[in-house]
Amino acid sequence: MTQKLDKTVLNSLPDTISRPAYDRADLSPGIVHIGVGNFHRAHQAIYLDRLFSLGEGHDWAIVGAGLKPYDAAMRERLKPQDWLTTVVELDPKGLSARICGSMIDFVDVDPAALIRRLVEPGIRIVSMTITEGGYYVDANTGGFDSGHPEIQADLENPDHPRTVFGVLVAALMKRRAAGVAPFTVMSCDNLPENGHMAKQAVVGFARALSADAADWIAEHVAFPNGMVDCITPATGDRERNLVRDTFGIEDAAPVVCEPFRQWVLEDNFPTGRPALEKVGVEFVRDVAPYELMKLRILNGGHAAIAYPSALLGHYFVHDAMADPLIRDFLRKLEEDEILPTVPEIPGVSFDDYLTTITERFSNPAVGDTIPRLCLDGSNRQPKFILPTIQDRLDRGLPIKGLALETALWCRYCLGTDEAGNAIRLEDDNAGKLSAWAASVYDTSSGEFEMPDLLGNLACEPAFFQAFREAARTIATLGVTETLKAYLKG
Repeated sequence: MTQKLDKTVLNSLPDTISRPAYDRADLSPGIVHIGVGNFHRAHQAIYLDRLFSLGEGHDWAIVGAGLKPYDAAMRERLKPQDWLTTVVELDPKGLSARICGSMIDFVDVDPAALIRRLVEPGIRIVSMTITEGGYYVDANTGGFDSGHPEIQADLENPDHPRTVFGVLVAALMKRRAAGVAPFTVMSCDNLPENGHMAKQAVVGFARALSADAADWIAEHVAFPNGMVDCITPATGDRERNLVRDTFGIEDAAPVVCEPFRQWVLEDNFPTGRPALEKVGVEFVRDVAPYELMKLRILNGGHAAIAYPSALLGHYFVHDAMADPLIRDFLRKLEEDEILPTVPEIPGVSFDDYLTTITERFSNPAVGDTIPRLCLDGSNRQPKFILPTIQDRLDRGLPIKGLALETALWCRYCLGTDEAGNAIRLEDDNAGKLSAWAASVYDTSSGEFEMPDLLGNLACEPAFFQAFREAARTIATLGVTETLKAYLKG
């Protein structure tokens, strides 16, 4: 027998399913979260659910929000469920399910409605998961791209913004005018210095409107940096069927995730925060070392296995990790070239961290996919791989493995795997990447240019030489033999 998820069935669920150990009617909103995807519901929402179950922080409930069509679709799925979500932890030792109740509302997907909600004094934190590519970063300068068409449209009509940053600035200015303290802006995206990137975008948008507004925001609004981690696959029929067949719950938007979670935050919340340290969040003065560790070792590791795995025909990440070529390539690249670029953190063993990551990637219960890891390479590579390359070049260190990773990404952008099967290139810069790959792997010509998507590395002779050598080896030997040659040194 299955039960359709909503608040009326919470007390009739079997004891094997965890449910809110608090009365949701006692909760009041303190956080608006923009971008209610799977990661948010598996991570931030679960931490708050656990805190509420301790009988604490009941004035910090989440109100969901968003501005995109997929946000509207999520709202429509969650509304009949009273904003509840089934979160299944994919532990290979046994699955477990928890009904998460920390979200109590979801604003209409309308900028004006969102601004009205953000002006409410009770909202003291605005958190975001808007993807790595959602911060309007200029690929060449690293600064805020005020010339982006979406930003320009908001700047021309600032009273009716349609971007996240236009909305945040409008709401902050209304709070200022009303004498209400500004909310804290908390990014939960996988970005180096995500708080600083959020500040750059908010202040950058404000400065394009008014120097006074920008100066006020820069002085009065907090943007704490944070490091977040929990592998959370996309939801499809497989996940919905798993929740139905295993736990007897009909959930239109369940979340499955690994049992591992980590959240490290700078403790910079002038208008208060929930006591998340009681449920495992680490509050530190400087999150940068933890963030760099995760971005380079974990996210860089995902990037490293993504493209060779796809080219060799692997679909699931755990299957790729069962391939000695992929597993050994990951470990050699990490140990030889990535780990040495991460500054020491007292009490943290990078070798142990890498071992944990290898085990997490190999978890068959997660069902994470190689196509997901390959998504949006033109945004992910500049964040997870290219900075490590630049760091090593600046130190005069070799980059053979990292150049090979980049050449494998380029080979993937040709649009076929080693067996000739078509690959769908899902990237906003797909056309530019395809043209680059065609020029690199055109055996009739030895000439090609590096795209500006690579930033300063596009003009770096040492990188170009190492990349060209790796690409020529792939073109000559194929992926399998190239990986074997790399592993033999």
